[in-house]
Formats: sequence, C-alpha cells, structure tokens
Amino acid sequence: MTRPLRTALFAVLGVCFMTGLAWASVPLYRIFCQVTGLNGTTGRGISAPGAVDHQMTIDFDTNVSPKLAWQFVPEARSDTVAIGARDMAFFKATNTSNHPITGTATFNVQPAVAGAYFKKIQCFCFTQQTLQPGETARMPVIFYVDPAILKDDDAKDVQTITLSYTFYPSDAAPPPSAQEKAIMQGAAKS
Repeated sequence: MTRPLRTALFAVLGVCFMTGLAWASVPLYRIFCQVTGLNGTTGRGISAPGAVDHQMTIDFDTNVSPKLAWQFVPEARSDTVAIGARDMAFFKATNTSNHPITGTATFNVQPAVAGAYFKKIQCFCFTQQTLQPGETARMPVIFYVDPAILKDDDAKDVQTITLSYTFYPSDAAPPPSAQEKAIMQGAAKS
C-alpha cells in the first residue's frame, strides 16, 4: 500500500469515526446525565422503595415557549412528600389556539445535586402531547425521591427540590389535515 493511499484510508476512517461519534453523542450524553443527575437531569424509576422517616418539599415550576399557544400550570405549586414514597402530581395544559398543536416537555430538577435522586416512574414528558383547539389535558407525573439522598454529603441538607417543566412545539408534529387547514384558513380570514 502506498503512503498516499494509506493516508487517504486513515482520513476516511477518521471521518467515519467522527461521524459515528457525533451521531451517538446526544443519546450517550442523555444516558450520562440520567445516571449521574448532571445539570438536574432526573432518573427513571420502576417502583418506589418505600417511605423513610424524612420529608421533602417538592415545588413545581411550569413554562411555555412563546412559540406554543398553550397555558400550562401545576394543579398544586408545592407538595410535601415522604422520601422513598411514591407520589403523584398533576399538571394542566390548555391549547389556546384555533388549531391542534403537538408539544413536548423538557424538564430539570434544582438543585442540580438532587437530580440523581429524583426518580420519575411515569411522566407526560416522555411522550409528545397533542391538544385540539381549546382542549385541556390533565397530565400526571409519578415520582419518588430516592432515600440515598440522605447519605450523600452534598445532597443530604437539601430540603426543597424544584421540578421544572417547559413545553415546546414538537418538531415531529403531524401536519394538519385538509379539514384543519380549512378551519385555520377560515379563522385567518376572519
């Protein structure tokens, strides 16, 4: 093999490796954040381990992208939960537009050190949500705070965890049907 051919082969292999690394970086980063709780990323739980003799306050914060015509609020702004016990909170989202909209929620936990110990069993943030015009949906999140938080020197003094959601329009939203387009065009003419 000649030197220029070998150099070209290494260059092609390098490009293939870097392309593969770029493709895999987002899911690998997401997994890393869920495992470590980096930047307040929560983990997923299967079932709560059971309550221990400590309580924690969970505050709920909601936000909506200016590009999404929704109202989004928690049913309760705060909840006091037993650490290790399964708990549930509800949120309400209302489509204030005159056409169906699909949104996706992102979330984080503050303080960031608590992210590794805040476990979601079920959450509306795992799927896209489509709301028809004027429709209101009640969305649950089932969670628990891992009792291991009490043994972490950096997190054991945390008394309040803030669970924050932000809804954005979904890029993968289905296109409007012919009927929906007609309704939207009729509303635009009004």
